[in-house]
Amino acid sequence: MSDFFQNGEIATFHRLRHRDISEIEAELEEAARHRPVSLVLPYIPVELKGAGLPRIVEELPHVKYLKNIIVTIGNANAEEFKEAKNFFSVLPQKPKLIWCTGPGIEKLYSLFSEHGINVGEDGKGRSAWTAYGYILALEDSDVIALHDCDIASYGRDLLARLCYPVANPTIDFEFCKGYYSRITDRLHGRVTRLFVSPLIRALKATLGPNRFLDYLDSFRYILAGEFSMGTELARRIRIPGDWGIEVGVLAEVHRNCALRRICQADLADNYEHKHQSLTFENPDKGLLKMGTDIAKCIFRTMASMGYTLTNEFFVSLRASYLRMAQDLIALYACDSRINGLNYDRHAEGSAAEAFVQCIVRGGNQFLEAPVESPYLPNWNRVVSAVPNVFERLISTVQEDNRD
Repeated sequence: MSDFFQNGEIATFHRLRHRDISEIEAELEEAARHRPVSLVLPYIPVELKGAGLPRIVEELPHVKYLKNIIVTIGNANAEEFKEAKNFFSVLPQKPKLIWCTGPGIEKLYSLFSEHGINVGEDGKGRSAWTAYGYILALEDSDVIALHDCDIASYGRDLLARLCYPVANPTIDFEFCKGYYSRITDRLHGRVTRLFVSPLIRALKATLGPNRFLDYLDSFRYILAGEFSMGTELARRIRIPGDWGIEVGVLAEVHRNCALRRICQADLADNYEHKHQSLTFENPDKGLLKMGTDIAKCIFRTMASMGYTLTNEFFVSLRASYLRMAQDLIALYACDSRINGLNYDRHAEGSAAEAFVQCIVRGGNQFLEAPVESPYLPNWNRVVSAVPNVFERLISTVQEDNRD
């Protein structure tokens, strides 16, 4: 069970009791008559071998309030795309698959490049961006929800609670971010616990009071991959194409949405998915690569607000971050002990020291290219550059989905 405390800059919706899933789904079915919901599933072929995707496909046939299911398939060849079509064909909602590395979509990406629109490299950010464009093209949805495909503990109540604040017209939030516990016999979520949270607090200590940093610090699981939003917001926001997608989306939501229309919802008692590796030897892989991209995203956002970030600033930030991380590690150790969880304080401290590299590398990359933007442009700009883009996108997806 959760607490009911409201704090920070945004509304928090808790799991105060176990509610019968049929009740909340009945309300969503009624709401979806007026505010249709589309679900985006960003998928890569390797996830077929995991525990999450088969469980998701087992649960989704019972969900009656979805207008569309859009599956984006990245890093896939023709055989893998065919395999995905067969796998998802069991769903009664007849999902549409977007082959993000297929010749049809790649041709569209090349067209965008000819018009000065950089779509970046294949990844979750570009896949989500493409799916949003397709949903906007269909013009039959008011709400877009997205969740990952590697959730081993998936239940359809997770999706219902994610959609509810945006789909229900009597609540009418514009953006909802999911959060949950990441616990087995130990604490998980290292990047959030040991890097992003202390980094945000170190930035507040070095830069002074800032509403955007207070806003970021309000999210209970800032790197959760689950969120829902209204389609009009999806039309306006840009999406990062790198590992900074979760923080970058929150930055864009902050720019484009009133705080009173932003919320977070407790989606599950516990959440289990694949764990990324922390590779000390190679900072271009795993969690260190993720941390570097996240740091760059935050640094660029702060610079866009008028802050001057120099080499001297990053020296102070590194020292402040490490102190913040060490203080949190002491708290995590006590929290684990009172709950009877395993806790390796040395490993956690080593991880925090490794994450200092993310500040160093992210800071150096920012200083080398301070105006470089990993963001994909919003769909209003794309339509302005390529007026018939939606018709072409629908035609390409239809062609790929044809048997």
